Amino acid sequence: MNCQDKRLVELFEQEVIFVAMITPDRFCACARPISSAVRHVFSAAVLCVLISGMAPSQAADSAVVLIYHRFGEQAHPSTNVRLEQFERQVALLREGGYAVLPLAEIVSAIRSGTPLPDKAVAITIDDAYLSVYEEAWPRLKAAGFPFTLFVATDPVDRGVGGYMTWDQIRELRDAGAAIGSQTATHPHMAGADRASNLREIRVSNRRFVEELGTQPDLFAYPYGEASTEVMGLVAEAGFSAGFGQHSGAMDRHSPQFYLPRFPVNEVYGDVERFRRIANTLSIPIEGITPEDPLVGDVNPPPFGFSVVSEIPRLSELACYHSQVGEVAVQRLGALRFEIRFNKAFPTGRSRLNCTVPAKDGRWRWFGTQFYVPRR
Repeated sequence: MNCQDKRLVELFEQEVIFVAMITPDRFCACARPISSAVRHVFSAAVLCVLISGMAPSQAADSAVVLIYHRFGEQAHPSTNVRLEQFERQVALLREGGYAVLPLAEIVSAIRSGTPLPDKAVAITIDDAYLSVYEEAWPRLKAAGFPFTLFVATDPVDRGVGGYMTWDQIRELRDAGAAIGSQTATHPHMAGADRASNLREIRVSNRRFVEELGTQPDLFAYPYGEASTEVMGLVAEAGFSAGFGQHSGAMDRHSPQFYLPRFPVNEVYGDVERFRRIANTLSIPIEGITPEDPLVGDVNPPPFGFSVVSEIPRLSELACYHSQVGEVAVQRLGALRFEIRFNKAFPTGRSRLNCTVPAKDGRWRWFGTQFYVPRR
């Protein structure tokens, strides 16, 4: 791989992308939210329009969802973000023309076909660690940013050290944070049997109703691991959407119960990398085969997808697998792409990421995660 036409290849943890030479973004000096009531209706970008009379640059049909876990817990670098990194990321979201919106609002807009602001971003946090309450929440509250906390109920019920309490979760909920479900015990759902997964969902839903008065509407798969059977159980349980931990921007073509989120951690938490993922656009994709991210007897699976419509520079689409590296992509006709991996996936999780360069130094990105169970 050479670096002709000023392109680099950067390796991130379980994700690999083509990265363009970045040009400075144009910043909009938007007003900060002026009250908590306004904050939950308008993003800072929209307030900029209302107060200064400036028009938004463009509407968009995709959005980026970020996933965090721990804050200022350096003993866990794979799931932690350092506080100084997080503060720089929050500052970029505040000052860089981004529209930080509630996750449910983004899901609803995409499902209904309602245009979103350009650079629409949602913040999610998994696992309800105590550092969310002590470190992340004060900084997000000061910025006026909504967020969704996905909670596994059992560690909270048992008072496991380093986790939030129900009182603290209620305090966040009462202050405007959305609460989502991440089962009871945080199991590997894709490798578990149907009865166990049903029990996880039912137990956690009961505890949410007992402690918060209602069942959450949104669901996050522990470790991002899912299968078509697990997705079906989540839908049958009454959730409106399910989220993984694979990278990419979401749009109306994204699987409703396997939506992408960009992981953020301290190892790859520098502000330029953060800017790249926050600026990402979707690749509109349909016809994914195989549909099930759980790898069965055929390993590696013959993988393919169709791009919904022609997009600029589609001929430059490139794909990488976290365990295999760059993979050959065969274009069949105008919009169908097929990938044949040259070796089996290892047990556990692995990711495929496909990118296309877009204008203004941005990237279109599609990702998915595979799971190979232990035999």
